Amino acid sequence: MSSFDPIWRRTSSRLRRLALGVSVLAIGTATAAQAQEVSPGGSAAGAQNVLLEEIIVTGTMIRNVGPIGTNAIAMQREDVVASGAASANDLLAQIPQVGNFGTVPRAQGNYGLPIVRPNIRNLAASGGASTLVLLNGNRLVGAGILQTSVDPSIIPPDAIERVEVIPDGGSSIYGSDAIGGVINFITRDRYDGVSANVRYGRAADFKSTEASLIGGRDWGSGAAWLSYSFAWHDNLLGIDRDHATADLTGRGGSDFRGTACSPGNILLGGIPFAMQTRLPGTLNQCDQTDYADLYPKEERHSVFGRLVQDLGEGVTFNATGYWSARDTVTRTAQSSLSGTVSALNPYFRPIGTEVQHDVAIAFDEVFGRSNVSDGYFESYGVTPELHVELSDTWQLRLIGNLGRSYNETNEDLIDTTLATGALNGTTAATALNPYNIGASDAGLLARINDYWNVGRATQQLAEFRAVVDGPIFSIPGGDVRAAAVVEYHYEDIDSSIGSGPAGAPTSLQRAKADRNVKSIFGELHVPLVGAANRVAGIYGLELSGSVRHDDYNDVGGTTNSKIAMNYRPVSDLTLRANYGTSFHAPSLADMGNSVDSRVQVVLFSPNRLPGSPFTDLLRPTIVLAGGNPDLRPETADTWSLGFDFTPDAIDGLRLSATYFNVKFKDAIGLAPVLEPQIYSDPNFAGYFVLNPTLEQAMALAGSMRVDGVPSLPALYAFSSPYVLFDARRNNLGAIHTDGIDFEVDYRHRMDFGIISARVSGTYTLNRKTQAVQGGAFSDNLKNGTGRLALVASLGANVDNWSGRISWNHRDSYPILGVPSQDRVGAFNTIDLFASYNLASLAEGTSITLNVDNLFDKDPPFYNAVPGYTNGSTLGRLVSVGLRTSF
Repeated sequence: MSSFDPIWRRTSSRLRRLALGVSVLAIGTATAAQAQEVSPGGSAAGAQNVLLEEIIVTGTMIRNVGPIGTNAIAMQREDVVASGAASANDLLAQIPQVGNFGTVPRAQGNYGLPIVRPNIRNLAASGGASTLVLLNGNRLVGAGILQTSVDPSIIPPDAIERVEVIPDGGSSIYGSDAIGGVINFITRDRYDGVSANVRYGRAADFKSTEASLIGGRDWGSGAAWLSYSFAWHDNLLGIDRDHATADLTGRGGSDFRGTACSPGNILLGGIPFAMQTRLPGTLNQCDQTDYADLYPKEERHSVFGRLVQDLGEGVTFNATGYWSARDTVTRTAQSSLSGTVSALNPYFRPIGTEVQHDVAIAFDEVFGRSNVSDGYFESYGVTPELHVELSDTWQLRLIGNLGRSYNETNEDLIDTTLATGALNGTTAATALNPYNIGASDAGLLARINDYWNVGRATQQLAEFRAVVDGPIFSIPGGDVRAAAVVEYHYEDIDSSIGSGPAGAPTSLQRAKADRNVKSIFGELHVPLVGAANRVAGIYGLELSGSVRHDDYNDVGGTTNSKIAMNYRPVSDLTLRANYGTSFHAPSLADMGNSVDSRVQVVLFSPNRLPGSPFTDLLRPTIVLAGGNPDLRPETADTWSLGFDFTPDAIDGLRLSATYFNVKFKDAIGLAPVLEPQIYSDPNFAGYFVLNPTLEQAMALAGSMRVDGVPSLPALYAFSSPYVLFDARRNNLGAIHTDGIDFEVDYRHRMDFGIISARVSGTYTLNRKTQAVQGGAFSDNLKNGTGRLALVASLGANVDNWSGRISWNHRDSYPILGVPSQDRVGAFNTIDLFASYNLASLAEGTSITLNVDNLFDKDPPFYNAVPGYTNGSTLGRLVSVGLRTSF
């Protein structure tokens, strides 16, 4: 026991400083702050040396060890600046392995899809995520009303030092969500001084503005910085871009324009009559993409910061924190209405002698061309950490993580029930005039217009993690290092949705859910061959293994593991391989107590068996909708093989390629209850019941609320339902995909400066999807999926100038079932970046120029609304910026 006394004395002395760390936490969280940028020289340089001993990269919990056996993709600070990205979402759109690559991310104004969700490998669209998003290696609180996804837009680009992407399964390290991979946003490190950045962007019919300010102080034994970022951009309507349209006849496509317009149409005996002419065969058509947003208006405010302090004798405290708020305004096509108007309506104007006819109208005349919906999303969090050096080589890290989000959406609609009834109102005060809507009673119109879908949700996150790591013994190749982790995770969601007048929804529903997870984790790094024992043909050989067990209080326990290897036959070539399992636990928004769980009764049956009597149309349909308490976790087996080559003979060159293979199963989704194949495909036989009895309906409905009728017994008292559909979120099929990630990176110093070139991308070899377990697999490469996505760039730094030109490419692909089209074209854009350092005029000041989509390329044509796919764009966007520091 005495041999351990020196270690114990040092350790106990350091652990006693825990109390001091807790007291400093109050200061740290108030100053709350984020990662650090080491200032040059003096004591800061000494601090840098300390920090270098504690480097932890994405994909491992062991210090000073990179992820073994896996492909690591990094976007450095200079790439962040050169990208001209206005948000973290814009950054991710430039990484080929991320599903929204090459697109303009958009946030919606409804409560179903308010968050842009990163999706490595395009694996899933469930309520949580198949891609784990981290901030400085820690989870972020979820956002949304019907989902619990992380909102990357809370992280402003000016706070980001680099982005690390591991496109491999990572559940053996991080637990749930890391099926497709991990995205880790790493904020700036220590910062000393003050700097500011402003930027203004302009495209046709579109404007954007960003500004940020960061100030910090580095005092050697500690540092703190705080930043504020503001971003605003205008909305972009469909009418502002020629490629977004419902009338595609000019490009050889179809006309998808609607007939519920302003002015509208009358339909009598199958013959249309335009309301303004009332002539047979005339027809008003309107493009509902014109006054709907391609890119909604948005304003963001973000505050980030970090405090770090050496408490002496091997104890260091730090706290990172943030607050972010986002306001969105989304314009959609004005509401429309189709129905029957009869002679009971005092405004009824027959074409001939008929006593009723059908009308199709829109409310543009009285309510404006667009519905205007707003959303507000706020989140904040703090992550305090205490690092205790247990010995010269072992370290204990105690990490807390707290987060909270508030989400609110107000979707502008009309009261269709009131409006439909008003088509047959019997007095001027209760009747809608479909031929001249503005002549209707003002009070009636106000009540029709005062109707909203509202959503509110609060989500919370609380975590505690204890990590201990260090060498356990030495072998000829080096130290065998290990990490052990215990972790507790808690999250909850309190959400409500409803419809009705502003401020007084009449059908407000509320649901609460929470979960806790207890986890243990172990990781081992074994350097079999290193500098001391390398031989010809084996320059280096490293193995790693990790295993993690997560115990959920709601979905049970799961264990995931990963093994990996790096083999270096020579000094400049690394061969790597890994195999692992991963999972995604169903989100709280997907489980049975989600706010949208219900039995929805529709009083007719639009989807029936072929050949069924027409009278079956008038029989009700029962739909089980929303969450599902029986959901299982989504799981995946992943493996990869690859190499990294940095030839000694060519300074500054790096070549990398990785073969990846993913088998993803139990994907959470919805059965196609609106499609006729649900009846013909035997794989969907378990998702509907024809002619359900009351007993069957009651058993399947359980305790869920019933919408559309007072109760199921009341429904059966006057009708016989045609079908019961299970449209809840269910574990359905699978995705099998494999391909090659590749990168060529070259950076070389010349007499006149530095030149650089880079090509990175992903090439899909196979992608097959299974709609439901046990069903046949479909080849996506023959329908809807392109093989190649890449970014290629050339850059140079010469004196005070720096510049870069980039080519973004998304491959073309075949398409089935689309009229007059069998292939979607490729999408190629060119971006420019230039910067000039004004050192001779103003020290620390530079001006920047970004031109996105230099040649103003439209995304590829698609013969369906909105007329394009395989990418999106704001058009040619020119942004000018000014950066200064002092």
